[in-house]
Amino acid sequence: MITVDAMGDACPIPVIKTKKALAELNGSGELEVFVDNEIAVQNVSKMAANAGGDVASEQISEGKYRVAIRLAGDGTAGERDTEEAEEKAEEKQAEKTAGKEKKHTIVVVSSDRMGSGNDELGKVLIKGFIFAVTQLDELPEQMLFYNGGAVLTCEGADTLEDLKNLEAQGVEILTCGTCLDYYGLKEKLQVGSVTNMYAIVEAMNRADKIIRP
Repeated sequence: MITVDAMGDACPIPVIKTKKALAELNGSGELEVFVDNEIAVQNVSKMAANAGGDVASEQISEGKYRVAIRLAGDGTAGERDTEEAEEKAEEKQAEKTAGKEKKHTIVVVSSDRMGSGNDELGKVLIKGFIFAVTQLDELPEQMLFYNGGAVLTCEGADTLEDLKNLEAQGVEILTCGTCLDYYGLKEKLQVGSVTNMYAIVEAMNRADKIIRP
């Protein structure tokens, strides 16, 4: 079993450490990760589950959590990832050949208001911006919320109805876990799921188009 000590590590270090340790397992084996907050538990668990792992977590003591990950396979996890990547590449090539290649578009929201000048006007504008996204002919694949933007996905926000509408249509809504924790909102998330900075950077890196209010 591989043990990863991510106690005291800020986001996205626990995820990165876990990702590297999973690679060492080469598709089969067990891994335990120790972190000091629930957001890190969620981020590590989600990443491991997406990698095909069986995940279980427990709180050992105040400020200490253990995430147990098991990869039970024949070492073909990497092969499956390669096959999936090849299939996606073939689909993309087919779309390109047909002259209708779909762009990987994401919307990045880093504030609960739009523009600078008057804050109240900025809040009206950001609400209008998110509604406008719902009216696009081609919806984005993801919407990322961080820093002040995290407020917009939480209880009490007047943007929730539009965001839930977008989620129902297949748009992935992701909010930075560190930001939710900083603003004391981790129990008030109302739409989408929690993400981490590594996943945000990955999404922005592979995007063909990034829309910012």
